Amino acid sequence: MEIHVNRSREMRFNRWCPAALVVGMKMTMVTPAAAQVGERGAFVLRVGGDTIAVERFTRTPAGVQGELGLTGRARVAYEARTAADASVASLEMRAWPLAAPDTARPLQHVTVTFAGDSAVTVVAGGRTTTVHGTRGAVAHVNPSAVMMEQTVMRARALGGRDSAMVTVLVVGMPEPLAARVRWLGADSATLTVGAVEARLRVDAAGRLLGGAVPSQRLTIERVAGARPVGAAPPDYSAPAGAPYVAEEVRVPHPGGFRLAGTLTLPNARRGRVPAVVTITGSGQEDRDEAIPGLRGYRPFRQMADTLARRGIAVLRMDDRGYGASEGDPTQATSQDFASDIAAGIAYLRSRPEIDPDRIALLGHSEGGIIAPIVAAADPRVRAVVLIAGTSRTGRRILEFQLRNPAERDTSLSAARRDSVVRAGWRIVDSMAARTPWLRFFLDYDPLPTARRVRQPVLVLQGATDQQVTADQAPELAAAIRAGGNRDVTLRVFPGLNHLMVPDPSGMPAGYAGLPSHNVAPQVLGTLADWLAEKLR
Repeated sequence: MEIHVNRSREMRFNRWCPAALVVGMKMTMVTPAAAQVGERGAFVLRVGGDTIAVERFTRTPAGVQGELGLTGRARVAYEARTAADASVASLEMRAWPLAAPDTARPLQHVTVTFAGDSAVTVVAGGRTTTVHGTRGAVAHVNPSAVMMEQTVMRARALGGRDSAMVTVLVVGMPEPLAARVRWLGADSATLTVGAVEARLRVDAAGRLLGGAVPSQRLTIERVAGARPVGAAPPDYSAPAGAPYVAEEVRVPHPGGFRLAGTLTLPNARRGRVPAVVTITGSGQEDRDEAIPGLRGYRPFRQMADTLARRGIAVLRMDDRGYGASEGDPTQATSQDFASDIAAGIAYLRSRPEIDPDRIALLGHSEGGIIAPIVAAADPRVRAVVLIAGTSRTGRRILEFQLRNPAERDTSLSAARRDSVVRAGWRIVDSMAARTPWLRFFLDYDPLPTARRVRQPVLVLQGATDQQVTADQAPELAAAIRAGGNRDVTLRVFPGLNHLMVPDPSGMPAGYAGLPSHNVAPQVLGTLADWLAEKLR
């Protein structure tokens, strides 16, 4: 599926041409590609003043995944597994009409696997083709700016004082193409395919910061977050006939900004009701903890619905600087995000409908790091739920996340696996040098804080989780008990992954292909029963 922008700026699906390539060109770790610690962001592509595409992505040491919205046409989700030398080992792409519901079958599903000098492309329901001459290539989903960034990173890995040639394979093309990256200085480069040249702003690691294709009046802007192109605002309203209301709220923060959220309030209230504040995983996420590329995954919406039906109010908020929330996340750490949750608690205590002494915290993934920080500092918090929370430093977690997929790749020799892991750590160290959050995460030990939590705690864990491994759940529970807390409940659910979704493998690379992205009902039931008891 390739796209041109013609002189009238009309978007067309068409055969690929070099110009089209250039035109294209906090742990939740709950993201499909490698839902691990990584960097989230977005690109906006414009021709003149018209937005032609918005791309949201998550990049980790193991790969990159994202969702690309093409104005007036389609929505494309992709997942690429990258190698130590920044080449692409495999790529999977799915495409839907722009207005298709989350449950729709994709119109196109393509996988590309690189081995040796060849790339094998499989189109679901169609044919299989092999393209030769692709050793060390970068696969492109056109018109992805992230894949342009991957090309620059590949050029960095190839070395060369002034320039480097990168082999590019565009999905659907019968032959690979040659792209030339020429360095103009520490912060700029050009990328040339055929007669079309893109002028790029880059950083030392090869990250694409912005750019332009003057001949096509195209500009590329990197932004912290963006709503998918052509998409309506997310629907945070209560379902029809629900026994609760969903109110849009603005939560004031002591830092001088406001956080946007949704407060679900049960209709049947006898006096003040208990409440829960949800806490998202790493990377900027919306209040539902939705993930680009994982259609239908909105765990906090599911949980808010379940709890509201049990008479418990829920406040879920967009992360600072994301969605409708204000604030700057670029210099923030998990400790700073804890202050956002404290602001949410203070807001609930100001509401006449909420019992100020029956407020609980529910954190998922990095939220399982943040919730104990808040609870240890605020004894009025009534209860704490930790879903896939960590018991180890970020360095230990990342060591597993980097090595685990390499060791499962039987095509790699032992030496090659070690090389992949070392290259992953070089990327992590480069990211940490410019990211306060990652520096904090790498060295933060959650256990000392866990020992200071005195409230009742529920620890929930998926047994197949390959991001925060299941053996961390009993370690976390034991640390809480070691501090003198005897009200600790641990549940490990067989067959569930980091997302608390049924998944026999638990590998992040397989998330996008799972038949369902709904939180398992046994998790929702356990959560609701426990909170109803502790918040009575």
